[in-house]
Amino acid sequence: MTYIILVILIILFLVSVRVVKEYDRGVVFFLGRFRAVRGPGLIILIPIFEQMTRVTLRTITMNIPSQKIITKDNVSIDIAAVAYYKIVDPQKSVIAIENVFSAVNQISQTTVRNVVGQFQLDQLLSQTVDINTQIKNVIDAHTEPWGVEVTAVEIKDITLPDNMQRAMAKEAEADRERRAKIIAADGEFQAAQKLGQAADIISVHPVALQLRTLQTMAEISVEKNSTIIFPAQFMTTVQEAIRTIKGDSLTK
Repeated sequence: MTYIILVILIILFLVSVRVVKEYDRGVVFFLGRFRAVRGPGLIILIPIFEQMTRVTLRTITMNIPSQKIITKDNVSIDIAAVAYYKIVDPQKSVIAIENVFSAVNQISQTTVRNVVGQFQLDQLLSQTVDINTQIKNVIDAHTEPWGVEVTAVEIKDITLPDNMQRAMAKEAEADRERRAKIIAADGEFQAAQKLGQAADIISVHPVALQLRTLQTMAEISVEKNSTIIFPAQFMTTVQEAIRTIKGDSLTK
């Protein structure tokens, strides 16, 4: 008889003992009524009268599956996202909602569809950070009564229709061509300004044109050309330079 009682006591002890890890908490009920949140560490329950539900406090990564969404400018896209959340109130997460993980997943899908549908495609592609923040705030407002805090929501994949991808590629190509033409025109404009300044200098100092001619001849001679043609204007200028030198000599 003693052995039977001892075995029963050992079984009751094993049934009543729980070990709760550092990142978990135990929500304890006594005869169906909430009693306390216990843990971490060793927890002893009253057999039959007390039950415990284990809740994790770690951040949970949840994939929001890809779904078709129509943007404000009537473009159909497939969008997928990822959400990060954690339970901050174990009592509410067990009592206020039946399945907190399923509930967060469903409200996240609905919120992504509703928020993204308020933006045009260009805004969706250029304002992703702001849209992520807005989605997070909306989801967090819904999950707060459940003891859940949403820390971040990120849109990770946006799939466009093939015709829209081709249209955007053409638009990007046209924009690049426009910038290239503007840059080329700006270069020609600057070159024309410099040529105009050079022409002004040459009109004041005619010898400068001859110096430029000599420089061009020097460049030609590098290529080992055997024939060099001197323009008549160059010869006239040389004669004028010689007369000027003679006049200076006679003056001295």
